[in-house]
Amino acid sequence: MVFSLIGSVVDIVTTVMTTIGLPGLLALMVLSMVGVTPIPCEVILPFAGFLVADGTFSFAWALTAAMAGTMAGAYIAYAVGLWWRDRVTGMGIGHLRLEPRYLERMDRYFARRGEITVALFRLLPVIRTYISYPAGTARMEPVRFGVYTLAGSIPYTVVLIYAGMLLRSNWVLLSSYFQLLDLPLILFVVAVVIYLVLQVVGVLQPGWPPRRVRPTPPASPSGGATPGSPPS
Repeated sequence: MVFSLIGSVVDIVTTVMTTIGLPGLLALMVLSMVGVTPIPCEVILPFAGFLVADGTFSFAWALTAAMAGTMAGAYIAYAVGLWWRDRVTGMGIGHLRLEPRYLERMDRYFARRGEITVALFRLLPVIRTYISYPAGTARMEPVRFGVYTLAGSIPYTVVLIYAGMLLRSNWVLLSSYFQLLDLPLILFVVAVVIYLVLQVVGVLQPGWPPRRVRPTPPASPSGGATPGSPPS
């Protein structure tokens, strides 16, 4: 898991930001928001706060670089989700198929609750990254996506930078507390894997909430004859 590798992550973050400076902070935030590398903003931003307290960065420039990276990474993930939509419909493994009706269900959800969902997810550690993908797949209006990403991300970013400023050389203590999320995250990943496997083998239908697959009634013989009746 990400936070079981906290020492390696800290080394990467400190090396990049002390060597490259604010562009390094921006780049790390982009990678964090795309979510393909185990470099969470919960490590990046407190160290940025330490560098602000140390006089290396100003608070305003650190916040600007962090938010620029956040928005760029969020829109990259959004674009991937949008691109993915038209390429995965009908694809799948075994009984797991992404059918148009499941995408329509996602579209309806984001049409009703997309804004509040995006804003709230930006306030949740680790999983804040991944809401961009379904938002793009559901074709959430791009400007609204950006506005609510900004609304949720600014307070989260400010709090973590300020926490790093307060902790100064002990900033890594804040990051280490996120190790407590290991067990919930492991359980969540296991639950998702089990859920997907049950869909692949045909026990559950794709979509949420989970539903058992209904048995398909046997097809009646051509001409409407019932089983056992003599042919016409």
